[in-house]
Amino acid sequence: MAAQTVSLDVTIVGGGMITYDLLLPSLYHLERTGVIRKIDICALNTAPLKALAENPEFHEAFPGQTFTPHPSFSEPADATFPNLYKEVIAGMAPGNMVVVAMPDNLHYSVVKYALEHDQNVLCVKPLVLKYEQAVEIEKLALEKGRFVGVEYHKRFDRRSLVARRSYALGQFGSFVMGEAKLIEPYYYRHSNFQNWFTCDRTDPFTYIGCHYVDLVYFITGLKPVEVSLKGVKGKFPNGNDAFLWSHGRVMWENGALLSVINGLGYPDAAAGSNDQGMVLYCEGNDQTGLIFHDDHNRGVAYSFLEGIGPGGSKYNYASPDFYRLVPWEGKGYKPIGYGYESVAGITSAIHRLENAVAGLPPDAALAKRRELMHEVDAQGLIATPANSYINELVVEAARASILADAAPVRIVYGDKPHIKIVD
Repeated sequence: MAAQTVSLDVTIVGGGMITYDLLLPSLYHLERTGVIRKIDICALNTAPLKALAENPEFHEAFPGQTFTPHPSFSEPADATFPNLYKEVIAGMAPGNMVVVAMPDNLHYSVVKYALEHDQNVLCVKPLVLKYEQAVEIEKLALEKGRFVGVEYHKRFDRRSLVARRSYALGQFGSFVMGEAKLIEPYYYRHSNFQNWFTCDRTDPFTYIGCHYVDLVYFITGLKPVEVSLKGVKGKFPNGNDAFLWSHGRVMWENGALLSVINGLGYPDAAAGSNDQGMVLYCEGNDQTGLIFHDDHNRGVAYSFLEGIGPGGSKYNYASPDFYRLVPWEGKGYKPIGYGYESVAGITSAIHRLENAVAGLPPDAALAKRRELMHEVDAQGLIATPANSYINELVVEAARASILADAAPVRIVYGDKPHIKIVD
């Protein structure tokens, strides 16, 4: 008799923007395909949970589906529950999945707590802000035999996958000079960002620039060795100081340079929801190669009768590549795009791992989970603590640099990788 298929129970910790825009609809679709059994969502208070539950687009796309809110909708609107997620995670059966969608500086404590309670983890990027924390998480995950996937979704962009293969085949030459930018919309300044996106906690490079640093590493295999980051300060509407713009320079082990521009300031009324893209120049044999990705306008432009999206723009670069809801052969609508595929890829990896060990004795199950985790690490498609630790070194170096007014910070590899401010 065939073993019964195991479906995952999922707890999302964090009910903010990324849960609303990507995580919940992606997980809803995986629920109706049988990968997920049920979904719980924990937030600080009821407001974001009610916004998720009352979203008319979700009702239209995923008819009849819902989630269990923590705190309950019956709790007072002004009551806060900062540690409720611990109670929910502690009540989960071992071997399910916790999705960490908290502000950057809170990832470490939530990921660690989930692993300590025998759960697999999907974490939004960056995993943590310090390399030693990534090492600790990697060791704990291996000890428990539980998977940790970091949601660097640009890895799942088909163009990134094509570029990675072509670079490995030598079709571009060797990366030598490039630039990347990702400017998020102005309306972020009026969101909950103003309560946590402060100078002492994060900056635009750490929050979104890390996507392109990871992507260059993913495509070329080159390791970054030095970071210099300059921030431009401003104030949120609530008066909190923040780095609202940043300009970084990343040096790679072959001497290549990448300029990275980030900010929270793309005009709300402009076409598209942000401005982003990357160009890499490469040296070949008496010739040069080029990788150019326009992630802003991907060849689709619509002019709507009424303003669409948070900025209310009528003329829109309505790219289908990252995330869209579209008709499909089932009820409602389904998510498409590399954002969905990234969430699905990590979730499916956990699903396969847990199904591979269903019915095995504990020791055999642990050994098998570790074997499968090493296979994913080696494949290098899904970012894990073991195969993407350069990101934590870059983020740690960037934070040290921006707080030291753009001082160059070296990344030293070897037996004990660490960062060092250049004298």
